[in-house]
Amino acid sequence: MSIHPEARIHPSSVIEDGATIGAGCVIGPFCTVGADVRLAERVELVSHVAVAGHTEVGTETRIWPFASIGHQPQDLKYRGEATRLVIGARNMIREHVTMNPGTAGGGGVTRIGDGGLFMMSAHIGHDCMVGDGVVLANNATLGGHVQMGDNVVMGGLSAVHQWCRIGRGAMIGGVCGVVHDVIPHGLVVGDRARLQGLNLVGLKRRGVPRDELHALRAAYKELFEGEGPLAERARAVSERWPENPLVAEIAGFILADSSRSFCTP
Repeated sequence: MSIHPEARIHPSSVIEDGATIGAGCVIGPFCTVGADVRLAERVELVSHVAVAGHTEVGTETRIWPFASIGHQPQDLKYRGEATRLVIGARNMIREHVTMNPGTAGGGGVTRIGDGGLFMMSAHIGHDCMVGDGVVLANNATLGGHVQMGDNVVMGGLSAVHQWCRIGRGAMIGGVCGVVHDVIPHGLVVGDRARLQGLNLVGLKRRGVPRDELHALRAAYKELFEGEGPLAERARAVSERWPENPLVAEIAGFILADSSRSFCTP
């Protein structure tokens, strides 16, 4: 066990032999930290937090009461293999959140980026890859093997089916079931998610120039209102707007390999 002398640990908490607790960590009352857990500098477990398995928690991440981090994945194929959960820096993980490690069949690791906000009772399933700056509202759920880009926002009580891809900057409405891939910067709504348009509010907040937005809107219209297969339309818009990075991002997302189809209008 390696506990930095600057860490503060409440006497009611249990730190198993082998755990690594970094400088400036604060572990409040009634927490449990497993033997293969590594907490980086200035991580805070507020109280009643359980961190288990081969789990790494990044610098300045805060975890609120009754979160369950790194416990056995909810997969009947799991047989106790030593898979991992890697959580980045400066995340806020609120009450009752669950995050599962990977499985041998999915690459062996679940990875969470930096600067995310995971609100009450959000769930990250096994083998998910979640980007930076992601927001999951209350009770939002990711099934296994989901790939989620940076700066995605999920509304409350929404869920993403296993193996789906959610592109960077997408916004998923509340009480929304996503069973297909969502293009980068897309806006999806409905009990079975349908593409409503582009997340223009998010793009404007990130300072995307107006001319790029105009081109993106034109490309979106051509993609989803044009004739012919979607892949052909994706190639056409990338050739028509070769210098627009947002158009290239969406076209590349559509042309990439995937086991799912796409959310469409």
